[in-house]
Amino acid sequence: MTPDLLAQVTEATWPPARTLPQGPWLIREGRGGGQRVSAASAAGDWTVDDIPAAEAAMRALGQPPLFVLYPGDAALDRALADRGYQHHDPVVAYAAPVADLAATAPPFLTTFPHWPPLAVARQLWDQGGIGPARQAVMDRAQGAKTAILGRSGDRAAGIAFTAIHENIAMLHALEVAPDQRRKGCAHNILRAAALWARDHGAHTLTLLVTERNAAARALYASLNMQVVGQYHYRKQAPAEG
Repeated sequence: MTPDLLAQVTEATWPPARTLPQGPWLIREGRGGGQRVSAASAAGDWTVDDIPAAEAAMRALGQPPLFVLYPGDAALDRALADRGYQHHDPVVAYAAPVADLAATAPPFLTTFPHWPPLAVARQLWDQGGIGPARQAVMDRAQGAKTAILGRSGDRAAGIAFTAIHENIAMLHALEVAPDQRRKGCAHNILRAAALWARDHGAHTLTLLVTERNAAARALYASLNMQVVGQYHYRKQAPAEG
């Protein structure tokens, strides 16, 4: 997956509240929806003299300066580092053909795709720190989308959001209740997401995970999902004193 395609799918399935062109930059207004929807990125030819304008635009939205950087942004990465920006939260993208993931269906009644989200689904997200501002991002996503509720022992155990852009499905906001982890709930949700994506015309399921999340990455590798991209952020260092 090319960096441009990864960015397009991510933007469409987890959209910012607004995108604001600012010279050579694209400024995103996140409204509490997460880092990527609140980060600026290069949208044209820029110079180091253009960076303060991006910083000012983000501050005007009440957001601290934050840039998202893909592998092709090496020059901007260096320029921000020279300005004291810290390397922050590297993210890895995984993907697999939906046909492969959907080849084994989750056990009967262990998953429940639905939209809009049930109250119990929103409660699971809330308990996992995915509150109303991030749930509002899901509401903004256009096109085919679903919440997938995972069940274990006749109770709600996990939840995830999946949306489709140009035949690629992306899974977001996977959350499993702490006392239900390592019982197969996340595995079942991923299989159900693939089945739903297949039935809605997608050929690939992809997702994002922070590089440091070893447990999640082990799960995705166990399902033969492959690393297909990456990005990271640059944020300003805290003021001294």
